[in-house]
Amino acid sequence: MAKSRTIEENFDKLEEIIGSLENNDLSLEEAFKAYEAGIKLASECNKQLDKVEKQIIVLRSKADDEDGDER
Repeated sequence: MAKSRTIEENFDKLEEIIGSLENNDLSLEEAFKAYEAGIKLASECNKQLDKVEKQIIVLRSKADDEDGDER
């Protein structure tokens, strides 16, 4: 099984793909493949960000509960 990339690695790869598409130096077929890879990568980034957001919500909730215990 392939090692999953970190959020930062995924964003770096996505920026690389965007750069290659913006340079207009790809054939139509290569551009389509790069676009497809970019869409998949953007989806993975979104999933990773959602996971982090949920973890932050849990941590905030725990912190709020602990603050309520001290009152």
